Order: sequence, then C-alpha cells, then structure tokens
Amino acid sequence: MSARPAPVTRRRPAPALWLLALRLLALWLPALAAFAALLTWGKPLAPWAFDWPDLLTPPVDRWISDFVRWLLNKATFGLFTFREATRALAAVVDAPYQIVRGLLTEGFGAWPPLSWPPLSWLGVIALVALIGHRAGGGRLAALVAGCFGFIAVFGKWTSAMVTLASILIAVPIGIAGGLLLGLAAYRWRWLARAITPVLDLMQTIPVFAYLVPILILFGFGPVAAILATVIYAMPPMTRITLLALARVPGEVRDLGRMVGCTRAQLTWRVMVPSAREGLMVGVNQVIMLSLNMVIIASMIGAGGLGFDVLAALRRLDFGGGLEAGFAIVALAVALDRLSQAAARPRADARRRPYLWAALATLLLAGVLAWLVPAAQNYPRGWQLSTGTFWNEVVRWINVNYFGTLEAIKTTLLLNVLIPIKRFLLGLPWLGVAALLALAGWRLGGWRLALLTWTLTSLIAMVDLWAEAMTTLYLCGISVVIAMLIGLPIGVAAAERDGLWRVVRVVIDTLQTLPSFVYLMPAVMLFRVGDFTAMLAVVAYAVAPAIRYTALGLQGVDPALVEAGRAMGCTRWQILTRIKLRLALPEILLGLNQTIMFALSMLVITALVGTRDLGQEVYIALTNANAGRGLVAGLCVAFIAIIADRLIGAAARQARARLGLEGAA
Repeated sequence: MSARPAPVTRRRPAPALWLLALRLLALWLPALAAFAALLTWGKPLAPWAFDWPDLLTPPVDRWISDFVRWLLNKATFGLFTFREATRALAAVVDAPYQIVRGLLTEGFGAWPPLSWPPLSWLGVIALVALIGHRAGGGRLAALVAGCFGFIAVFGKWTSAMVTLASILIAVPIGIAGGLLLGLAAYRWRWLARAITPVLDLMQTIPVFAYLVPILILFGFGPVAAILATVIYAMPPMTRITLLALARVPGEVRDLGRMVGCTRAQLTWRVMVPSAREGLMVGVNQVIMLSLNMVIIASMIGAGGLGFDVLAALRRLDFGGGLEAGFAIVALAVALDRLSQAAARPRADARRRPYLWAALATLLLAGVLAWLVPAAQNYPRGWQLSTGTFWNEVVRWINVNYFGTLEAIKTTLLLNVLIPIKRFLLGLPWLGVAALLALAGWRLGGWRLALLTWTLTSLIAMVDLWAEAMTTLYLCGISVVIAMLIGLPIGVAAAERDGLWRVVRVVIDTLQTLPSFVYLMPAVMLFRVGDFTAMLAVVAYAVAPAIRYTALGLQGVDPALVEAGRAMGCTRWQILTRIKLRLALPEILLGLNQTIMFALSMLVITALVGTRDLGQEVYIALTNANAGRGLVAGLCVAFIAIIADRLIGAAARQARARLGLEGAA
C-alpha cells in the first residue's frame, strides 16, 4: 500500500503595507479622535476623567503603614513576637557577616596581646589570584590580581573589603534562595504562575521603596542592607533557575528515572548538574545586582565603597566619587570574570593542590605582614589619586563654558522639556488608560488590555497621577535621547569588530559604575532640576540601547546578507532593509531595558530636585513612611510593567512577521 503524499502547506502571504496601514488607521483614528474630544471638552463635562474623585481614593498608604506597625508592635507567633522573629533573623545573618568582616578588615580580639589581625592586602590579592588560576588559568589570575591591586593603589582597600564582606554574605543567600524558589516553581506549576507577578514587582519596585519597611523591621545597620540586597538580587536567580531547568533535555530526565533515582536524587544529581551552565548565569546576575546595591545599601548602614560615593556626592567631590566608583567597577570585573570562569567546565578537576597552595599562601602572607608592616596595610605614601584632576576638569569646564551650558539648558527646558511636561500633566487618566488598553488589545489580546487598563487606573486611584506623568515625561525624553545616541553607535560597532571591542569595554564600565556617580558631574555643571536629572538618566540608560542594537545586528544570518549583496543591494539597503528589520526584536528588547534603566535611575535623581514618583519614594524614606514609599514604588513598578508587556508583545509580533524561530 503506497503511502499518501504529505499535504503541501502554503504559507499565507503577508498583507501588503497599504493594507496594514488601512487597518491601523481604522483602529486608531476613531480612538485618537475620541481622545482629542475628551482632552478638549471633557474637563467641564467629566472632571472625574482628569482627576480621580477624592471620595473614591482609598487610603492605601495608611493601610500599609498601619499593617507594618501592627506587625512590629502586636503580631505574635506562638511564643515570640514578629519583632523578636525579625531580630533573630538579623542575628543569624549578622554572625557570619561579623566573621567575614573580621577576616577582611578588623581582625579579632579586643585585647592586643591576643588579637588577630585581618588578612593582609598581599594575602587577599594572592588568594584571589590563586582562585583565578584555578578557575581560568594565568590570564584570569593576572586580571583579578590587577583589579584588587588597583583598589589598593588608589586607597580604597578598607572600604572595598567592607563591601566585599557584605557581598560574600548576600550573594550565597540570594543564590540559595533563588535556586530553592526556582526548583519549587519548576516542580509545582501553580507556584510558578503565582510568583511571576511577585518577581515582576520585586524587580521593578524602586529599592528605596522597600528600604523603609526593612529599616523598621530590622533596624539600621549592615544586616538590613544585606537583606535589602538579597531582595533586590534574588529574582533573576529564580527566573534563570526556572529557565535552565526547563532547557534540560527530556532524555536526561528519563534516564535518571530509568536508573531508579528518587525525586531528590533526580533534582540534585541529574537536573541541577545538567543545568549548571545556565545556573551560573544566574549566579553572575546575583553578584552584579548585589554590587549595584552597594551605594543604596550604604544609606542604611552598609558602609564601604557605597558610603564613599555617597559622601562624595554630598560634598560634590566628583573626583573622589569617581575613584570610589571605579573601585566598585574593579571589584565587579573581578567577581564577574571569576563567576563566568566557574561556569565553564574544566577537564582538570584537581582541588587539593590548590587548597594546600591557598593555605600556604595565607600563612606566608601572614608571616610577611608580621615582619613588614607595609605588607599588612598598603602604605599611604604609595597610594595614588586622580580626584583633584577630575575636579579641576569640571571646574575648568564651568569657568570657560558656563554661558554655553546655560544657553543649552535654557533652550531645551523652554522648548522641549517644559512643553512636554505641561502636555502630559494635562492628559486625562481615563483617556490614557483607554489608549493603553487599546494598544494592549492590538498587541496581545484582551488579557494585556485588561492588565494595562487596571494598572493605569490604579495609579490614578491612589492620587499619584501628576507624579506619574512627571515620571513618564522625564523617562520618555531620556529614553528617546538614549535611543537616538545608542542606535547609531550600536550600528557602527556592529559593523566593525575593533570598534565593538572598545565600545563593549565602555558600556560594561558604564553599567557597573554606581548610578550616583552620574549625578555628580551633572549637578556640578547644571545645578539641580529636571535637566540635570535627564542628563544623568541618559548617561545611565544609554548602555543597553547600544548593546542590544549591536548584538541584534551581529546576530543576523550572514546568508541573508550575502543574498542581499548578490541581488545588488547597496550597503545602506542591506542595513535598512535586511539587518535592521531582522534585528528589530532585539532592538525592541534594548528599548525595554533602556526604559527599565531609566526608571531605576529616576528614583536616584530625586536627590537633585525632581518632583516625580522618585521624589515621593525618597521623601517616604526620609520620613520612615512605609505606606507612602511602597505605594509610590508600586506606581513606578506599574509603569515599568506596562512598558515591558507592551514592548514584549510588539517584539513577539515582529518575530512572528519575520518568521524567526521562537516567535509566539
């Protein structure tokens, strides 16, 4: 019996551009006309569409503050109160932190004859170099030793060791918590669905917003800073654990069951080792996010390099802040490279020789430090500093170009920033919510429409619409400028490998520099205000725009480019009609990340006088008002979630139109 030939499936032809344009006009013209009518005549007829009625405004901030006070003062769990439970947790975290801090900075023992000094700077450098050699060979050993040597030479050793002590406690807790939560979510799908919105909020609520309840519950000090760091850094580990486990081949799981593995053995001896490479990416993310938290953590007692940057910002010492920022970059580079090297499998699994070598190194370093004081503490006379140079550069710019800078600032304020701000502040919440819901329905269906409508309405409901529009105005202008800068640079870097290597180093540095560092030169050159905030946000958010543009263009299939050349396309046509179109999903992802970076930086710019949601969060932090801070932080998170979902849906549609793999 002959086999029936398989039916030929024909791909539906894509609609013509003019037909797509007609569909969009038919959808959006009536909506925009209705929005314009509401904007023009709606204020006297329906004032509630512009300002949510006060009688219907729920006091959510008061409810949250009352709940936190109840937890702290009245909540009991059997034999102990909630306050006692939080203090016990703080004590559990504080014990290993004090041990690590003693090893790195303070030593042990109060009575000098029996005291034990901390590890010397030479011993720490030798130890990290040995770890680098074990993980990646001689080149990595030289790199990490150079990074730690840079910290010592520029006089930031003690502060860096305080920061490293916090990182060494926060990172294992974040990794363990994220791994266990990810494993549980992988096993129970209902839990994965339940924690997804929680993870979204944890990653999008500004850190300042949950510093207030952490301070109230755990007190001021390094333990509160460590716990805040864990909350900030754990969600990526959870997400990556879920993703890495889902990518383990089914044959591996089946093989584990066939050989009789129990559920625990299947998890820890089969699944986790098979997902090791992906899990190490999560470890790397936890380390990087923990280092991003060092300055904010210093505001609640962490100390270290973050406190150095914060103190430099308070006295407008750009040079000192930049040096402390570069010390954070050096620490980040060393830890990043070590974690990446640990993710790569090694054929040589010998550990005992390195363990004996580490013990011998520490012993020799201790003896040398006892004999030569300069080997214990890096001599002050050997230290270098470029702080004065950078301060003089800023002062010279101020003296010679003050008039030009003021003219640029005034022109942009009067002609761009203020008109856009006034326009957005005059928009009705009802019309904005309806337009966003329509965009959500067009891109992702009724669920996305309902989500955008609900989140937008909640912002209006809690009486923070004006602050949200100010946030949107600053974020929108900054993102547009960052994309206008990042796209051309990303295109140029993608076309030239040598330029890309240089650009990658620059944007890696920009992404690891503390966000506070960007504020100092902007304030020193332009004083405080919206323009200064915009400059700082652009400088901080331009890196993902460059990175994702370059990576998207580099990922275009070379065969398609060659086909374009064979058809006689010019270089410009290949770029605009082939590369940019195929890289559009990655560019949209870069836009998404640029928005996320801008929103996170806007909370920091509250220090320079903006009047947006970030200012609300900062005021709540200074007043220890947990409810006000969390409500304002949730509004920032709502804006981030709306942008993320809409852009993500647009990227999926773009991938589907282009026929790319994985299109949804």
